[in-house]
Amino acid sequence: MIVSDNGSTDESRLIVEKYRQRMPNLRLIDASDRRGSAYARNVGVRAACGDKLAFCDADDEVAPGWVAAMGEALTGHDFVAGRLDPYKLNESWVLKTRRCPQQDGLQVYNYPPYLPHAAGCNLGVKRTLHETVDGFEESLFILNDTDYCWRAQLAGATLTSIPHAVVHYRFRHSIWDIYWQALGYGMDNVLLYKKYRPYGMPELSWSIGARKWLSLLRNLHRLRHRKYQAAWLWKFAWHLGRVLGSIKYRIPAI
Repeated sequence: MIVSDNGSTDESRLIVEKYRQRMPNLRLIDASDRRGSAYARNVGVRAACGDKLAFCDADDEVAPGWVAAMGEALTGHDFVAGRLDPYKLNESWVLKTRRCPQQDGLQVYNYPPYLPHAAGCNLGVKRTLHETVDGFEESLFILNDTDYCWRAQLAGATLTSIPHAVVHYRFRHSIWDIYWQALGYGMDNVLLYKKYRPYGMPELSWSIGARKWLSLLRNLHRLRHRKYQAAWLWKFAWHLGRVLGSIKYRIPAI
C-alpha cells in the first residue's frame, strides 16, 4: 500500500506512521512538488512494484473486500472501475445536491455524448496500460480521471465495471466547496471538449446551452426552499464554469 502525500497539512502523515507496525508493506511517498491528484497518482505508480494498480482517494473509504475484488478483476481485465456508494459518508441534504455517479455501472458522458468513464477514486489498471497512456494528465486538476479513461479506451482498452469493488464516496459538505467544485468541473469539461473534438466528440450547439440556462432561470423560485438551494447552486456553478472555460480556452462550449 502506497500513500502518496500531495502536500497534506493535517495529520495524514502521523496517521500513516501509526500503521507501519501493522502493515510492513505500507509506504509513505512525498508527492508535494506539484499540486493535484494526477501528479500524486503518477508519483505513487512510479513507487509501486506490482503490475496491477488500484486507486482510491483520501476523502473516501474503501469497503471490505475492495483490494481482493480489484486484484481478481485485473487478472482477467486490463482496465476496471468499481461501484460508488454515497450513503455512508453523506448527510441527506448533501445527497440532494446531485445524483451520485457510478452506482449502477460506468458513468455516461452526455454533454455531448462520448465514451464512458469512471471516477479516479475507484479505478484499477494494469501497469502496462498505465504506461502506454503515460499516466494521468497533470495539467487537468479535476477531470484527469475522465481524460485517463478516454485515452485508455482510445488506445484500445475496454473499461469494465465491477460492482463488487465498492468505495464509499464523499461529496462536498459546504456550500462554497460545492460551488467551487462545480465551477471547476464546468471549466475542465470545456477543456476536454476542445481536446477530444478531433477524436470524434460531437459538436455542441449554442441552442442546447441556451435552453439549459433558461431552465436554470425558470427554477429560480425554488431557491426559497433550502432543500433546493445546493442542487441549484451546483448546476449554476457548472454552467458558469462552462462559460468561463469557453472564454479561457477560446472555444464555444456553453
